[in-house]
Amino acid sequence: MTVIWATLLVVFIFAFLSRYLPANSAGIDYSYIKPNKFTLFIVCICLVIVAGLRNTIGDTYFYMQTYATQDFTWEYILENKDPGFGVLQMYLKRISNDPQILIFLTALVTNILIVITLYKYTKMIEISLYVFITSGMFIVSMNGIRQFLAASIIFWATKYLLTGKFKQYFFIVLFASTFHESALILIPIYFIVRREAWTKVTFLILSLAILIVIGFDQFSKILFSAIGNSQYGDYSNFGEGGANKIRVLVESVPVIIAFFGRHKLRELWPKSDIIVNMSVIGLLFMIIATQNWIFARFNIYFSLYNLILISWIIYLFKENNRKFIYYGLLVCYLLYFYYEQVISLNLYYRSDYINF
Repeated sequence: MTVIWATLLVVFIFAFLSRYLPANSAGIDYSYIKPNKFTLFIVCICLVIVAGLRNTIGDTYFYMQTYATQDFTWEYILENKDPGFGVLQMYLKRISNDPQILIFLTALVTNILIVITLYKYTKMIEISLYVFITSGMFIVSMNGIRQFLAASIIFWATKYLLTGKFKQYFFIVLFASTFHESALILIPIYFIVRREAWTKVTFLILSLAILIVIGFDQFSKILFSAIGNSQYGDYSNFGEGGANKIRVLVESVPVIIAFFGRHKLRELWPKSDIIVNMSVIGLLFMIIATQNWIFARFNIYFSLYNLILISWIIYLFKENNRKFIYYGLLVCYLLYFYYEQVISLNLYYRSDYINF
């Protein structure tokens, strides 16, 4: 965990500096300026090195073992799920048989795409990157490699979601789905989220989540019967329980604040409704995941939008309260990070290249 704590410190410091180095005249005001690209480059280097040089955390070992032992022929790729990931491994093996190259490349693409997107749309990028680590997303990206890679590609396509360019968005989602088929869920989601937030549809979505939780046994029978012949049919036998309710509470905080400050948020950023809607759908999956953790996997695609949203909600408070909210977020997320990664998961980071 020492490496992860050090990463959090370095990332936050350089992300914080990125907002102030370009313009000394900004003083201590939280007025928006484009972050400094060089300091964010250092942030990217830190995230990529730590994630890319690991050999533990979640499924990392199994990805490395498969890469080292499997012969990735076209026949093998076409017979198995997610062909894009198979093609990637096939060409990487022509370069090196060392599985670290797969881990490093996926970490490189995933983290760079996330940082680039946050650079474009966040109000306070250091808060977004801080929450990226302390909420556990950075750790999850080292576990669900294929799905987080797909999610980062779609997250990068946020510009097409905001501008209503469906054709470009569609083809990017289609490409991302070759790394993880579940990415296809973002195609119908496009039409749901491109509307004003907090309408009847929003509350219908949240009510639906609650109804599914109440009648989860019936819902799960219908769902798993429908997908029984797909690659996700085995999830019906998934028996690791539901998502931690504290995690659901953490996911809901930005959404709740956005609701109470919805009018001001819309004034600050007219496109924010789309980001809010994505966060609301993410919350829906987390609520359902309290019954079966597997539904939290879908939240990977939506939790990234919470990183954008949380950087804007500080401005929904009165100016004399913003510092209190800012530091309050830092403390609360730090406590959550310690609870989840140290107390609950007892996370252990190991690398053949980083030892301290």
